[in-house]
Amino acid sequence: LTGVLDDCLCDIESIDDFNTFKIFPKIQKLQERDYFRYYKVNLKRPCPFWADDGHCSIKDCHVEPCPESKIPVGIKAGSSNKYSKAANNSKELEDCEQANKLGAVNSTLSNQSKEAFIDWARYDDSQDHFCELDDERSPDAQYVDLLLNPERYTGYKGPSAWRVWNSIYEENCFKPRSVYRPLNPLAPSRGGDDGESFYTWLEGLCLEKRVFYKLISGLHASINLHLCANYLLEETWGKPRWGPNVKEFTRRFDPAETKGEGPRRLKNLYFLYLIELRALSKVAPYFERAVVDLYTGNGHEDAESKALLLDIFRDTKSFHMHFDEKSMFAGDKKGAKSLKEEFRLHFKNISRIMDCVGCDKCRLWGKLQTQGLGTALKILFSEKEIQSLPENSPSKGFQLTRQEIVALVNAFGRLSTSIKELQNFKVLLQKTR
Repeated sequence: LTGVLDDCLCDIESIDDFNTFKIFPKIQKLQERDYFRYYKVNLKRPCPFWADDGHCSIKDCHVEPCPESKIPVGIKAGSSNKYSKAANNSKELEDCEQANKLGAVNSTLSNQSKEAFIDWARYDDSQDHFCELDDERSPDAQYVDLLLNPERYTGYKGPSAWRVWNSIYEENCFKPRSVYRPLNPLAPSRGGDDGESFYTWLEGLCLEKRVFYKLISGLHASINLHLCANYLLEETWGKPRWGPNVKEFTRRFDPAETKGEGPRRLKNLYFLYLIELRALSKVAPYFERAVVDLYTGNGHEDAESKALLLDIFRDTKSFHMHFDEKSMFAGDKKGAKSLKEEFRLHFKNISRIMDCVGCDKCRLWGKLQTQGLGTALKILFSEKEIQSLPENSPSKGFQLTRQEIVALVNAFGRLSTSIKELQNFKVLLQKTR
């Protein structure tokens, strides 16, 4: 995979180098910080589009919450003893952490974390543009430690998974039903259509609608890459071994296996990376203000987290081949406004489809990455508001909640990881030839 990407003046090799040497090591560190590792999510929201066809029956897809009797009293009581070692090291907490198996969502939290979330909530001022956000006050919303619940292959597949992706592509990507998009080779075939008629049609679309399709395709490619790179290779004596699965990668991306479609998907991954990279460079002024604090209650850690985030922003600004979002929605004002609203509503619909994913771990990461992209789009379309923010008072025209900030950083972290994993697969493929 080489050369210049469509719809922008950037080449793949430049992104590979920039990501490997500048972004990837720093974004990995940032994701380990307390502020960014906990994400509040409601995994019990019903699917709004079709009758629930049952959750993934594989045991490892399920959430494994701690039984009420196992939760330390200090957590249930909201003890003010934030830094209690006894509470953090209790046997009950260790039992709960055993729930961290193949797709189980581990929802155990220390007293310190529970207390911090109450404080963090006071810093949030909700405002939603592109995503259907979970109601954080819902009793079903829970904090999840993303480090204890890595995105990886859970075995969730088949009709339920295909229905979700099919709904996203067929009903939300600005396309008539008569035009078939090329399908993943793992899906049922639609005869001899090799997808070229689809791409002829796609190239005839306006830039905005082309971009929309590429963003969704890039997100799909990125998720598939994560599953191939973190695959259950074997489980002996109850000890799973995870790692890259070259055969699975080939099935999903090799030109011969995908009727030439695989490389297009990977190019869309790079395109999505550029869009989110651009959003990070644009939102920097919001975080550079002294009034914005990545607040967890630990002053020293908060200062380090903000310094690392600002360092990443400096790197994003130094990249010299950004996507130019000004080329979007640039026609007559009335038509541009109407198209932008259509774009926003289509994306919002996709964020709602994530509540139809049957595997809890897949739902968690699907919701997070969709919200991260939605936040990036919100940033790109709010440039004037960001530039006119007051230096020493809370924002009025533009605001990000903690949830949006966590989703933005982790979603971009996932794309950075995807591009890094792609380099690993290139090496592994050369070894097998």
